[in-house]
Amino acid sequence: MLIPSIDLQGGAVVQLVQGERLAIKDEDVFRWVRRFQRFPKVQVIDLDAAKGDGDNLDIVRQIAPALACRVGGGIRTVERAQEVLGAGARQIIVGSSLFRNGRPDVEFARQLAEAVGPAQVIAAVDSKGGQVVIHGWKTPLPITAVEAVRALEPYCDEFLYTHVDTEGLMGGTDREAILAVRDATIRRVTAAGGITTQAEIDDLDKQGVDSVVGMAIYTGTLSLPS
Repeated sequence: MLIPSIDLQGGAVVQLVQGERLAIKDEDVFRWVRRFQRFPKVQVIDLDAAKGDGDNLDIVRQIAPALACRVGGGIRTVERAQEVLGAGARQIIVGSSLFRNGRPDVEFARQLAEAVGPAQVIAAVDSKGGQVVIHGWKTPLPITAVEAVRALEPYCDEFLYTHVDTEGLMGGTDREAILAVRDATIRRVTAAGGITTQAEIDDLDKQGVDSVVGMAIYTGTLSLPS
């Protein structure tokens, strides 16, 4: 399944290369909301909240009635998770706060699952150079994505695995790395990071993995099905 991504920064839809260089900016958020309305799942990432520089929660509240959205970015506490779900998100995506002292923070994961229910939690595990990375992909941890998903599996319904090495580069993703994560867990896995073609999406779908796509959609490289 294709899951389109809406990344929000400063009230606009953006696409960043490797999470840093701005490649695309569109102030008309709702043009994309209308285009994505027929998709059963849409990913919304609040980049400002992720960076601790304000948030786009008001926009999420406007988007949520129109889209079946899963929302991430800056969810560091149970209270924030509840606030984002209260804004209309179907599920929350939690990343950096699931790690502490270089390891999965199982205690926080448990608290979160108990507070909102594991069915509403998507654990984001990002990998670069074979290691989990957090804090906007700037802090590497001495663990692999496979180790992380095994530890966090009891506390979430799904994993979002981003292969950062290929993120935003429009050169394809790393199928083997994605399938290694899929094979490490009984939870559903959604993959992101460089997925560019319909052939990649179809191949991953056959393997039981959904695909989050951003850059390829916004550049027109990937045509959305009519």
